[in-house]
Amino acid sequence: MRLINRHPSRSGALMLLLLPFVLLIAVYFTGSALRLQANPDDKLLPGATQMGTAIHEFAFTEDKRTGEYLLWQDTASSMRRLAIGLVASAALALVFGIFTGTLPLAGATLTPFITVISMIPPLAVLPILFIVFGLDELSKVVLIVIGITPMMIRDLQQRTREIPEELWVKAQTLGATSWTLILRVIVPQLLPRLLVAVRLALCSAWLFLIAAEAIASTDGLGYRIFLVRRYLAMDVILPYVMWITLLAWLIDEALRRVTQWAFPWYGEAR
Repeated sequence: MRLINRHPSRSGALMLLLLPFVLLIAVYFTGSALRLQANPDDKLLPGATQMGTAIHEFAFTEDKRTGEYLLWQDTASSMRRLAIGLVASAALALVFGIFTGTLPLAGATLTPFITVISMIPPLAVLPILFIVFGLDELSKVVLIVIGITPMMIRDLQQRTREIPEELWVKAQTLGATSWTLILRVIVPQLLPRLLVAVRLALCSAWLFLIAAEAIASTDGLGYRIFLVRRYLAMDVILPYVMWITLLAWLIDEALRRVTQWAFPWYGEAR
């Protein structure tokens, strides 16, 4: 049998799924053990005991200064900013994606502008956002919106233009107005693609959030990572990075399941 036609069994697929993670963990802790054996004070590759102690301190011990559990406080702050940014971006992307993809006049006016905006490196305008919006929550949310919305608009715009021509013709033949076309034909077609677009933009949204928190914030996951880096506290940084990765994966998986449940007819939900 050709290799391209060989498929793993269910148990085999699970083993193949876990294999890269097991290898990565094994390589890391092997390297950590060797470095700690040579130098017990080494901070570059902390062992499981060191990271466990750090997790206990940040997640299950009250901070003496604030009385908060720092990991959960940071998580709540970052998740709030991320959620607001994603919701605002999704709403803007849906509206502008529909109008630029559906209305020729809107497309001719806004498409070049959106294309140019999407080429601007969002981190390059971060100082401008801090000057205009201050160092509070708004500038961090705006950075996420600026960073991911233009590409989401372009994605939805393209999806709108890919809707079969016969749907437009049939709806108009039956007397549908422009608003009826948008609400009854375009929106149902775009909603599952919007969820997919959010999933694709999730990694970039985290990147912009961490960058904003690292530069100007008093809490948040990115703030904590860049705060402890000056002490070379890899036993804190690595668990925080793993926690961010887990949160991102859970959000992505939740969006995938919502898409699959709400739009079972949409092929990319599978």
